[in-house]
Amino acid sequence: MDAADLHIPSRHGEVSAEEWRVRVDLAAAYRLVALFKWDDLVFTHITARVPGTQDQFLINPYGLMFDEITASSLVKIDLAGNKLDDSPFPVNPAGFTIHSAVHSVRHDAACVLHTHTLNGVAVSAQKGGLLPISQQSIFVLGSLAYHDYEGVALRDDEKPRLVADLGDKTWLMLRNHGLLTVGPTVADAFLSMYLFEACCTIQVRAQSGGGELIPIDASIIATSQQQAKAVTRGAGAGALAWPGLLRRLDRIDPSYRS
Repeated sequence: MDAADLHIPSRHGEVSAEEWRVRVDLAAAYRLVALFKWDDLVFTHITARVPGTQDQFLINPYGLMFDEITASSLVKIDLAGNKLDDSPFPVNPAGFTIHSAVHSVRHDAACVLHTHTLNGVAVSAQKGGLLPISQQSIFVLGSLAYHDYEGVALRDDEKPRLVADLGDKTWLMLRNHGLLTVGPTVADAFLSMYLFEACCTIQVRAQSGGGELIPIDASIIATSQQQAKAVTRGAGAGALAWPGLLRRLDRIDPSYRS
């Protein structure tokens, strides 16, 4: 199904060029989450700050599947989850609880991505959390935080505890719940989630083999930031991989750009 089937009018001429670029990237992130099978029907969110603002954000139209989302269908909201445009689509204010908490204190986090993947939830339910057993894990463990489960994230009084647990980290494991990443761009938040999900998948598979696992030495994890810069030539994983991911989407279905 494309934008025409859903009767979504284009907003291309209604917003700034900077906002449109973020809309395209955010719509692409939703499509990629669906493509990689990280979606949970309509029940998680990816949010992006509107360029040039501190209190305006873009979020998915509640009820659309992630592979239906387009740049024009994204809804503009404030920190309370209230709609700021004339979108015909509803939003889920409760679903913005976690995102609003992070955006309100992490002004460096232009994008917040949250998933409920099976592997991610499985590892989040393990007392030991993410284990240092893969090359992928060393990068995440270098900037990983945990937040204990307090029930469905609906209450504002949980926000201070959540952001205190996140601190200045890139990756957050929500115990018994799922995964969350933040990034200065949509591309960075997505690539961080790609790494997070890979770590969890590897861990679940390694544990299912039943053999003794080999932990990576803590001294190696301590140098993960420097290793990441070397691997990505200082550009960051998002900048390197994102153009190729967009080309992949364009070959499959470019309607996310509508």
